[in-house]
Parts: sequence; structure tokens; C-alpha cells
Amino acid sequence: MRITLTLSLPRDEQTIPVARHIASNAIEEVGVTSESVNDIAVALTEACTNVLNHTGPGEEFEISLDVDEESCTIRVVDKGHGFESASLGLEHADVSAEQGRGIELMRALVDQVRFISKPQDGTVVHLEKTLEFDEGSLVRRPDQTARLA
Repeated sequence: MRITLTLSLPRDEQTIPVARHIASNAIEEVGVTSESVNDIAVALTEACTNVLNHTGPGEEFEISLDVDEESCTIRVVDKGHGFESASLGLEHADVSAEQGRGIELMRALVDQVRFISKPQDGTVVHLEKTLEFDEGSLVRRPDQTARLA
């Protein structure tokens, strides 16, 4: 099983719930546990919010979601001016800090968070999470388990 989605969206706060809804429903439909769905939805929301806060007006951004029997990978790509989390002191923000809490939240919710930033070319936020599936899900059905082994 593999799900691959790509969304190209305008840089607008109204696109965040749309992206969250589409991603959540896609992984929920194949039987990902509600805890994993919620973790991914919040991490995606934080990544999209960073796009709104760190890119110029009128620019589009792209979200790609790739799901298989083991993990979910999300890439949020903007075409803004880019930033380097280390140079901004956001590598490990204190929970009381004014900036960087979203990054820490993403790190707490998913297994891997990476930033690839190129000045004047934008930033890629790369999120990966190992998935847990409900019993009887598309991935965990007895006939599917035998095929995966």
C-alpha cells in the first residue's frame, strides 16, 4: 500500500485547515491510529504556520504526503527567503521562548524533523513518523499481513 498526495496551495491562513483535513483523512482511511493521525495533523499545522510566518505575501507553497505500511513522510516546501534554524537559535527552544516552540512541538510529535533551507530559494520542512495502525486496518488485515511477510 502506498498513498502519495501533493498539494500546491496559496500562502493563506485558510489553506492550513484544508491541508490538515486532507492529510488526516487520507491516513485515517487506511486505519492509522487516531493518536498518530493527531500527531501528524498538529506537526503539519506547525510546518504550514511556519510558511505563513517566514515567506513573502502572495507566494504558493507545496505539501507532499507519502504513506506506506510503515511510515508517513511529509514535505512542506516554500519559495520564500529561507532560514537556518541553527543560526536563529531555534535548534532546541525553551518552552517559554517566543520563537521556536513550533519546531519543538514538531520534534515531540514525529520521529524526525529536518530543515533544508537555501537563501532566496525557500525552505523544505521534512517530517517523518513511524505509523501505528488499528487492528483490522487495511494494512493489518490478516490477508495483508501474510503478503507483507
